[in-house]
Amino acid sequence: MSVTLLAGTATASVAVASETPAAAPATALAPTAPVENLIVGYKSSASEASSNSAAADDATAKGKKAGKKAKFDRRLGTGAALVNLGGTVAPAEAADVMAQFRADPDVAYVEPDTRAYATAVTPNDTEYAKQWDLFESTAGMNVPAAWDKTTGSGVTVAVIDTGYVAHSDLAPNTVAGYDFISTASYARDGGGRDSNPADEGDWNATDGECGVGSKASNSSWHGTHVAGTIAAATNNSKGVAGIAYGAKVQHVRVLGKCGGSTSDIVDAITWASGGSVAGVPANATPAKVINMSLGGPGACGTSYQNAINAAVARGTTVVVAAGNSNADAAGYSPASCNNVVNVAASNRAGDRSYYSNYGSIIDIAAPGGETRRATDTPGTVTTPENAILSTLNAGTTTPGAEIYKPYQGTSMAAPHVAGLAALLKSANSALTPAQIETAIKNNARPLAGTCTGGCGAGLADAAATVAAVTSTPPAPAFENITDFTIGDNTTVESPITVTGKTGNAPAALKVGVNILHTYIGDLKVDLIAPDGSVYTLHNRSGGSTDNINQVYTVNASSEVANGTWKLRVNDNAGGDTGKIDSWNLTF
Repeated sequence: MSVTLLAGTATASVAVASETPAAAPATALAPTAPVENLIVGYKSSASEASSNSAAADDATAKGKKAGKKAKFDRRLGTGAALVNLGGTVAPAEAADVMAQFRADPDVAYVEPDTRAYATAVTPNDTEYAKQWDLFESTAGMNVPAAWDKTTGSGVTVAVIDTGYVAHSDLAPNTVAGYDFISTASYARDGGGRDSNPADEGDWNATDGECGVGSKASNSSWHGTHVAGTIAAATNNSKGVAGIAYGAKVQHVRVLGKCGGSTSDIVDAITWASGGSVAGVPANATPAKVINMSLGGPGACGTSYQNAINAAVARGTTVVVAAGNSNADAAGYSPASCNNVVNVAASNRAGDRSYYSNYGSIIDIAAPGGETRRATDTPGTVTTPENAILSTLNAGTTTPGAEIYKPYQGTSMAAPHVAGLAALLKSANSALTPAQIETAIKNNARPLAGTCTGGCGAGLADAAATVAAVTSTPPAPAFENITDFTIGDNTTVESPITVTGKTGNAPAALKVGVNILHTYIGDLKVDLIAPDGSVYTLHNRSGGSTDNINQVYTVNASSEVANGTWKLRVNDNAGGDTGKIDSWNLTF
């Protein structure tokens, strides 16, 4: 298939903590918001003050007493220990762990690792006033209010697209990528795959050059436009503002002359998310978000689905454009794949853009704009102010001067959501791809206009979604954090007893699994319902890959929710062992 773009135990020498507690337990700093880490100061006489291994053992023991995971993370410059709670937890749960530390006479103080925020102001980028898609109340994505809490720092977003043409408004936020176009004639760079994802232009000189019905066209510089929406440098007194301007963009080139092949795109998805591709160096900065503003006709194939599933299992959120054919997105790929966030386009009035695909598989809508009205002559640009302004290049074939230009398309809508996903991951690093997707959909607002055919949960709202993941912990209701050893050729079960639920389990029961085990191809993993029904989650796939850290969705609607559920793991070979580290159920 060819696809096209969719637009128009070490001990350290450390300082010691104060002997005197910062405050008596009755007035000590207590958590008032979800907490991910604790800062623990030990008295100088305590072994934990100078030994990282002692601090690690202490953290684990106190966590177990409180019924939570607690692990020594690192030593601060002050000599205090940073203790990770295994993800964001509710204030009351954090307080339980803190109480264990406060009861220890060797602890000088313990406090939550709270967050400080910059106070966002209107960006000084010269073209920001034209970016209605970020701030207008009718159909903008309410981005500025999210910047008070996060700008995407620490997250890399892979743009799997045409590559990168140099632009000063993108350069500060660009990290090394890769060119996955394997055919030299399509790559236009004199060879096949290489470490330079430079966009060499995707122009077609003549009609029919890329198959029957194809038209001559200039280069689109599509990947550069998409990247600007995600993470253009901001508050630099020039150009446009990026949605996640604290994030980094990684250009992964797959589209050249006459589009791109499924095989190249599948390898790009794998590499971008931190997987291994033969003959290609490992990705030094794996992406936690992938944007694919590309696609073609046809249902999702197994190659695409396997690559996407593996990326999501690595913790990467995959965002895709719905397509620009004013048709049901179920007929297009990768839009029709599972485990993706499928994005339709909306216009400045809050309606579905006339070109945007639609349907029951759409997850969310985001601004894609319209450079013309549906009734205007195709090919004309009559309403550029109503499209999406971003970084581009003036070259008609090969690169020229850097510019800014408005484009329309679900290609433009998808990076809005990819940028939002980066904001969420930065604000709460414990979020899984499934939790990110759920948060985006649960906090969307209704479209101001209409969407015939279906636009998912509505219009993505950045501020509301970021507020939700920073104020309400995404921790599951039922969890087992006890370690269960998985020996060679053995079967082990970890139970969770569910109480307080009414009726049956949901049709989309979320099963979060964290198994530490080398060579997961040895493992069969099943969810066992209270009545003994078996739901297979993983069946000896993955080969030599290490560890399973994934959220599975199970249709458990025929099962009574209350009762003892079990995660059963069967090791089917010798040579590799591990453990069930934790698992959870989210109803």
